[in-house]
This record gives sequence, C-alpha cells and structure tokens, in this order.
Amino acid sequence: MAFLIKSMIGNPLSGMGLGGGGDKEEEATPSDPAKAAGMTREEYEEYQKQLVEEKMERDADFLHKKAERATLRVCLREKYRLPKSEQDENMIEMAGDDVDVPEELLKMVDEDATEEEGKDSLMGQIQNLQNMDMDQLKEKASATVTELKSKAEEKCSVM
Repeated sequence: MAFLIKSMIGNPLSGMGLGGGGDKEEEATPSDPAKAAGMTREEYEEYQKQLVEEKMERDADFLHKKAERATLRVCLREKYRLPKSEQDENMIEMAGDDVDVPEELLKMVDEDATEEEGKDSLMGQIQNLQNMDMDQLKEKASATVTELKSKAEEKCSVM
C-alpha cells in the first residue's frame, strides 16, 4: 500500500523539484566512459590499450631492476661467504637469464674490493699502525690492566 502511495505522489512531486531529484542526475552523467572522457569509442579503446601497454612495460622494467639488484646481492653474498637468499634466487629466475649487474654497481664493488685488498696487505697494516694514536692505546691498555687488577683483588683473598 505504501508503495502505491509513494509511486503516485512521488512522481508528480519529483517533476516540481520538491523530492526525488535523482532522476535528473542520472540523465546528466553518460553511462559510456568514452563520452565522459570526451572521446569517441575507438579513441577511448586505443587510449586504454596504450595505458595497459605502458603499465606492462613499466612492470617489466621494474622487475628487471629488481633482478639486477638481486644479482648484485648474490655476488656480494658469494664474495663475503654469507648464506644464500632464496628470495633473490627466485627474483633472478622470474626475470630470466639475461640479467646482468649494472656496470656502475660493478665498478663500485670492484673499488671496494681493491680498497679491502690494500687494507689486508702488510703495507696496509703498517699504514694503519702509523695512523693510530699511541697515547690513546697506552691509556686504554693501562685502564684495562687496572680494571683487571681491581676485579682480581675483589675475588681473591690472597691479593
């Protein structure tokens, strides 16, 4: 019964602007997204294809960059004998076998390796000794010795 009254009264009042103005809004917005964008149907479909192609290209580039980083991490793990990461190996497999580490990153790793080799050599150790502050080392050594003596005196009744 309420439905009948509402349908009889609702329709005439909506034309006057007193209630239920939703009908005009639905007519104002087109149902076709191409018309909403101000394009023809063919232009809209072409635009959507371009968007999808660009997204696929960006995703492929992103995946390739992630695989390059994973390759570099694998190289560093091998160099420093760290445990392998399955996540990195999976990333490399997903990208395919054509993944190489970027030249810039390889240069950085090589520079670090030559610096470490220089530090590990005998000449590198001698240079490190020259750069050390001997007074500071003597102070640390004497502080350590006095600390050990005080702990030993606390624990040993003979001393």
